[in-house]
Amino acid sequence: MLVDDHPQRAAMVEAALARCGFRVVAVLASASGLLFQMERQRPDVVMIDLESPDRDILDSLAVLNRHQPTPVVMFAREQDPAFIREAIAAGVSAYLAEGVDPDKVRTVIEVAIAQFGRYQALRQEFEEARQQLAERNLVDRAKRLLMAHQKIDEAQAYAQMRKLAMNTHQTMAAVATGVLAILDKNSAESP
Repeated sequence: MLVDDHPQRAAMVEAALARCGFRVVAVLASASGLLFQMERQRPDVVMIDLESPDRDILDSLAVLNRHQPTPVVMFAREQDPAFIREAIAAGVSAYLAEGVDPDKVRTVIEVAIAQFGRYQALRQEFEEARQQLAERNLVDRAKRLLMAHQKIDEAQAYAQMRKLAMNTHQTMAAVATGVLAILDKNSAESP
């Protein structure tokens, strides 16, 4: 998908992309309607070539990055470091503060796709680590409650929870949730 605010330049860029083997599924004159077109067209890459990109495009890209992550290449004349940081934070995979060079467009798009893929892998790893930490904290809380309730040590509490998990074919997090539900309820009911 190509977003370009100059129709003649958009036509030249589209022709350059076609020569590189890319098919442009839509050409937009502004960021207005970008999210709708993204949902409708589902492009592999978004290429933005604007004279003066504004906050609206960055807001649209941030929403896109949260809900439908897609590699984004931005060609803009804006060289303000703060704007460039905001563009990257909004999800731009490659930012070039110069016009589109037809001889380099394929390389730039390939770099953007590679950067995007790496960022998505890191994002996934982070989410998995965050989930594991949350589950570990849940298990630790359940162990502490079980230890206090049954007057046992940590190894015994863990062994009981592990045995219950194996016998019921549940994860340790699911068992911990059950232990917390029962023991928290019992603690709340105790005088």
